[in-house]
Amino acid sequence: MVRVRRATAALAAALLVTTMSSGCFAEPSPLPTVRDFLVAWQNGNYRAAAKQTNGDRTAVAAALEAVPGELDLASLRLALGHVRKSGNDATAQFEVRIDLGDNGPPWAYVGEMHLHRTDGQWKVVWSPSVIHPKLGKGQRLAVVTESPQRAYILDAKGRSLVKKTKVQIFGVLPGQLPQPSTTLGRLAKITHLDKDRVLGRVRSAPPQEFLPLVTLQLPAQAADAAQLLQVPGVQARTLYLPVVPALAKEVVGELGPATAERLQQVGAPYQPGDTIGVSGLQVLLQRRLAGTPTVKVVAQDPSGASTQVLYQSLGTLSEPVQTTIDRKVQTAAETAVKRLRAPASLAAVDQATGEVLGVTDHLTQGNNEAFEGHYPPGMTFSMVTTQALLGYHQKLNAPVPCPPEYTVDGQMFRDSAARGKTFQSNFARSCPTAFASLYRTLAYQDLRTSAARFGIGVPWSLPLPSFSGSVPAPASDADRAASMVGQGKIQVSPLTMALAAATVESGTWKPPTLLKDPSSPQPIQPQSLDSDSIGALQTLMRSSVHSGAAKAADLSGAPVSGVSAVVPYGSGKTVSWFVGFRGNVAFALAVEGKVAAAGVAATFLRALSG
Repeated sequence: MVRVRRATAALAAALLVTTMSSGCFAEPSPLPTVRDFLVAWQNGNYRAAAKQTNGDRTAVAAALEAVPGELDLASLRLALGHVRKSGNDATAQFEVRIDLGDNGPPWAYVGEMHLHRTDGQWKVVWSPSVIHPKLGKGQRLAVVTESPQRAYILDAKGRSLVKKTKVQIFGVLPGQLPQPSTTLGRLAKITHLDKDRVLGRVRSAPPQEFLPLVTLQLPAQAADAAQLLQVPGVQARTLYLPVVPALAKEVVGELGPATAERLQQVGAPYQPGDTIGVSGLQVLLQRRLAGTPTVKVVAQDPSGASTQVLYQSLGTLSEPVQTTIDRKVQTAAETAVKRLRAPASLAAVDQATGEVLGVTDHLTQGNNEAFEGHYPPGMTFSMVTTQALLGYHQKLNAPVPCPPEYTVDGQMFRDSAARGKTFQSNFARSCPTAFASLYRTLAYQDLRTSAARFGIGVPWSLPLPSFSGSVPAPASDADRAASMVGQGKIQVSPLTMALAAATVESGTWKPPTLLKDPSSPQPIQPQSLDSDSIGALQTLMRSSVHSGAAKAADLSGAPVSGVSAVVPYGSGKTVSWFVGFRGNVAFALAVEGKVAAAGVAATFLRALSG
């Protein structure tokens, strides 16, 4: 949880000075003066604290009151230590514990004040060193934050998946803002930053150094940039920084300003003005990619020429994240869908390992439907149904009719004009009526068990949100028939089906992997199909591409195997599928709308071979 910094004046009055040690003094003692000064200081009663000193009360009160703003602190606690008296002079030690509000350890140090007795009254001899022993006359405290350079997200071969783009960094010179609250209020309204936290950061920063507060990408955020340039006191620096995805944008994710809402997600020690992850791996692995800043408290004169570090909390270095993304596969996937006019998602995996080689989403409004989509698989589910039927000794050459229509409990299934006469020919032609007609042949539990062997509905996971599919129990015979053809309540994602296709090619389902470093172990082990199922399914999926509904994906060279389907669902929606494999690459494509998905698959494979 992000800790909100606040001024000492906002602390509860119940915070009391505790005594670490005490001694016995013949009256009059300096102890009451020391105690009253520390209690008033801790509780934000600066004028009362100033009354216990021999300094100008207004100047002393102002110096004490400036400390919370100069440190943007979350809390201040003081504890009385040893007090030693020698005649009319005394020395008092006290412990200071300051929480800088960044979830780091508190800054603790021992302070010391001198006292002098005049006309029977003890007074603190005022000096800036009362605030900190090394704070000199005319100096102020300031907080300096040093952040490591953000690390890259890499492909499988260690090349960056992030590219440079033109940005404008907007910030201020804290010491040159005549009306900080007004300036930062306008900036916060434009950028959705937390005004109070930005104001606190500006007041605690070195006054003479440019303080970055927001980074905007151009030309995407040019409108906000133009507004910020009109805010008095806001300055801009133009740079080229690696902040946008070069490939696999839904996986890599975006970077953006640390708004109040985003800070709630990533937590301390990040602050307004930082650029943080807002989606994908950039936000999921924010702390690894960004590291954590080193925070220093310094004493400096107004020019900043003389600066002394009083305290530092060391941050952590940033580390890169290496994915399993294959640049060639990823580029081919993006090429295949980029000209489509309908939302489309494609996921590709290595059939031998389950590693995600490519993932792309087109016109999905930034959603990673390749991982998270919930679509009915339709006749691409026939590989699952067939594996279950083979357990009941279904023969590939057995006669199975493909009527134009087939009705179960009032639910009608329809087929196109291209009909086969055997089980194999109707698999190749993706005939739903043929498979629906076999619903009495198969117990539902066997279908669900078969789906699990392909990883559908089992608890695998990825670092990014993903959907493994669901195969709910049917409530009626109509549901049973719909399940046979991947309709009804059955849902999958493209990644789920890519893994299923890989199972047919390799003979073993393997859980997906997206990251090489850091690794993320899977909660489920690989599962193997029986050898008879493997051979039969490979034959069927090859026949579908060679002479069936997926023929548009049949290319020269290495053979392509797969199955295609056009599936109605929801309120007039349709999803077009191709699920298959070639060589070591298994993939699934889902397009929202009636599209020749096998043709799009061919485009992907050509680009991959080019």
